[in-house]
Amino acid sequence: MILPRLSNAAARAHFLDRHGLAGAPAGPGRGDDLSEVIRALGFVQVDSVNTLARAHDLILWSRRPRYRPPQLDRLLAGRRVFEHWTHDAAVLPIEAFPHWRLKFDRDRAHLDRRWPNWRREGWHHRMDDVLKRIAAHGPLTSAEVGEGEEKGRGGWWDWHPSKTALEYLWRSGELSITRREGFRKVYDLTERVIPPEWLDRRAEPGETVDWAMAGALDRLGFATTAELRAFHDLVTPAEAKAWAEAALAEGRIVEMEVETAEGGVRRCLARPGLAEAPVPEAAGRVRVLSPFDPALRDRARAERLFDFRYRIEIFVPAERRRYGYYVFPVWEGLRAIGRIDMKREEGCLAVRAFWPERGVGMGQARRRRLVAELERVARLGGCGDLRFEAGWVRG
Repeated sequence: MILPRLSNAAARAHFLDRHGLAGAPAGPGRGDDLSEVIRALGFVQVDSVNTLARAHDLILWSRRPRYRPPQLDRLLAGRRVFEHWTHDAAVLPIEAFPHWRLKFDRDRAHLDRRWPNWRREGWHHRMDDVLKRIAAHGPLTSAEVGEGEEKGRGGWWDWHPSKTALEYLWRSGELSITRREGFRKVYDLTERVIPPEWLDRRAEPGETVDWAMAGALDRLGFATTAELRAFHDLVTPAEAKAWAEAALAEGRIVEMEVETAEGGVRRCLARPGLAEAPVPEAAGRVRVLSPFDPALRDRARAERLFDFRYRIEIFVPAERRRYGYYVFPVWEGLRAIGRIDMKREEGCLAVRAFWPERGVGMGQARRRRLVAELERVARLGGCGDLRFEAGWVRG
């Protein structure tokens, strides 16, 4: 049987179009428009690193340059999104909440298995106290619990028992994030955070599996069963396999071949007609992306599709880093053109180095387009000026 085939260029265009990165970025970046961006992406990862702008802010800004961080706070306050855990902390459309109850149940079972060996003793005994305190006195942060408990000294994940209790109750759905203060979570009872129309709605496990797998396919465009399952990190391998078999039998999806950047072929699932669909046009604008951008979250997929190998080096000792502590991918049209090491420093955007990808020439026109994007992203980061190190464009 000869399967339909998608060229690598067409695959890139369809994938980037679904991630809001093909056309020229436009839109108010607030209210309904911003809510629709998050809905189209499925979720937006939240991360604390703030060398220039936090990951979620840069992800949204890359698609809506008029976006500013308070706009996301307003969506959360208006209960149009909620915050929970996919692969990491993420903001999700509020409509996902009924399906996320399956995630709560599965996270609870996972944490019950793993955390007794990973976390300090005593957190299980703190859960009732934490819940009663929030019920009686309202929202609180981890800094407001754990009086008398030894605070962590071993890094980000060395939590005191009451902090662990808060995180467990959040992951298992009994608490929700009502807002953040700075970047610190403020927890409240879920029934006081999630609007009743979503709180009271229920979905059967089979409905949720279909919602998760179909939604992942619509956002990825084409994918293997494993890639679809990994998108929300919600479905089991057996459920994913059964869904794919049923959807193929019903004609809801088809198999097709997708060309990789290196000329290979990968068998994927897709909606019928994708191979014949018009290929979206890609704008030539240069874009700085977050290291946690949804288009790059699956590093292996990004490498196969774009021949772009990216790794975070935050936890790599400085002397062993190839590029830098927190380096931003840089895109132009359908391809990655490089990565850039820069950070906010004394009111300026300090640019240390830009490394072009193999085969990317840095003529005057492309350099101007890159600098124009740096000027735009500097405004997002509250930087009044750019400062370039000598020899910042590396060979």
